[in-house]
Amino acid sequence: MEAEGPEAKVLLADRGYDSDHIRETLRRRGAASVIPTRRNRKIQIPVDGHIYALRNRIERCFNKLKNSRRLATRYDKTAASYLGFVQIAAIRVWTSAFVNRT
Repeated sequence: MEAEGPEAKVLLADRGYDSDHIRETLRRRGAASVIPTRRNRKIQIPVDGHIYALRNRIERCFNKLKNSRRLATRYDKTAASYLGFVQIAAIRVWTSAFVNRT
């Protein structure tokens, strides 16, 4: 959460990130937390199901990118070359929607 870049408005996360510290940090920064509560939490906090469903799309996108063995195993030594191959893999995933597969 301390990384450079634009300020996040919403944090989509799974149950593993359900902690009071994370929720309080996000609240202080003005961001919403869409994190389902753990089953053993005494007070269950409601979650917007529509926004949380978007997390599934993000997970599927990462899964498609990791089909490239080079991305999954992180062969590249520098961050610039790794980012370059992430962009190539993303283009490959994006263009597959336009190609006739028959």
